[in-house]
Amino acid sequence: MKLYRRRMLKAGSLVLLLGAQQIARGATVVAVRVWPAPEYTRLTIESDGLLTSKTEISGRRLSLDIEGLDLDATLRELVAKVKSDDPFIAGIRVLQHAPNVVRLQVDLKQSALPQVFKLSPVAAYKHRLVVDFFPPKAVDPLEALIAERLMEKQNQALAPAPLPPPPAAAAVPGDPLGELIARQTQRPAPPASTAQVVGRPTAESTRNALAAAKTDRLIIVALDPGHGGEDPGAVGPGGTREKDVVLQIAHQLRDRINAMTINGNPMRAFLTRDADFFVPLHVRVEKARRVQADLFVSIHADAFMTPTARGASVFALSQTGASSTAARWMADKENKADLIGGVNIKTQDQHVMRAMLDMSTTAQINDSLKLGSALLGEIGNVGKLHKGSVEQAGFAVLKAPDIPSVLVETAFISNPEEEAKLRSTEYQEQLADAVVRGIERYFSRNPPLARSRPL
Repeated sequence: MKLYRRRMLKAGSLVLLLGAQQIARGATVVAVRVWPAPEYTRLTIESDGLLTSKTEISGRRLSLDIEGLDLDATLRELVAKVKSDDPFIAGIRVLQHAPNVVRLQVDLKQSALPQVFKLSPVAAYKHRLVVDFFPPKAVDPLEALIAERLMEKQNQALAPAPLPPPPAAAAVPGDPLGELIARQTQRPAPPASTAQVVGRPTAESTRNALAAAKTDRLIIVALDPGHGGEDPGAVGPGGTREKDVVLQIAHQLRDRINAMTINGNPMRAFLTRDADFFVPLHVRVEKARRVQADLFVSIHADAFMTPTARGASVFALSQTGASSTAARWMADKENKADLIGGVNIKTQDQHVMRAMLDMSTTAQINDSLKLGSALLGEIGNVGKLHKGSVEQAGFAVLKAPDIPSVLVETAFISNPEEEAKLRSTEYQEQLADAVVRGIERYFSRNPPLARSRPL
């Protein structure tokens, strides 16, 4: 009996000792990630338990003290995660600042506004400690679009071929975007500091040509590659990630749209994300509205519960309810992207967000259905359709009140055959061609209206 008690006491002591060590150890880091992008850079530390941290900012250095951690190989990986072209982070140092306290020293390339927040476990992720580095002045999508358009005009003016006699400078009435471009081209130039290149126009002659050239009515198509960054979207049986293939398709579409004209008016594609970073759903809508997009096309390649599901689909918004159980399931799944991608709820104005996403109109939905039908008619020529009519559900990303908006499910990435097609450049090109033809069909019957909203 005494021997039994002695063994039980030893066992109990061992349990208490292990428990104390577990408490002292705290959480374990399971992964670290860095997502650089022109708009912001995100740093993520994923752990199997909740992390407590303290932040200190001194000049262009952020010190993040994380409690309950010991320096290990996973944390050291952060140093090599920083890319040379990261617009915000110059480098990261990781050190054991004190017992059970790891310090991250993040050196910045420019002034930034860091936001530190926590995300609860969701989907495949455990607890996440997130640091977002934003520029003091947020990136303006309209300015970026104008700069791109001006660069195109400048390249045209610098071409060796002689320019035709330009008409008088004028912007199309009712097009504030065109008027803004005209004002930009008419700004006085700073004194030239470089010598003229023989055989090419001078900077002054280029500016004069641009100022004299007619500012056309840009037709803007907002392309929205789904997911990105922390949110991979659906993953195929072969490991293909939705966020990657839809971005590739969006790039194919951008090239084609930028080379198009509708009734003599040039088209311009605007991407809500042009690299692998996360964009919240309401920000995608905001961006499209900020550039006064004529159309909004969200691109996806979702998965279903069974690998036999196949075919492309097009969805529009519904104010009354989903057109099918599958459509409702799809919308619910897509609307959870913010939870997976990780939104800092404290920085969001929930009232403004909710109001903006509830302003959908019957006219917008009707136009979206027309756009969806035109797209389906062309996509069906290059691949199988999951359903031959436009479906409807409450997709948050389609709730721009004044922009015809559709969500295109290019194929089911959960189907092995369709996953292989999505990875094929040939199929991506065929799909991009079909979407462009659908957009042309839509505009042939629904010409873009003059812009009337102020910038």
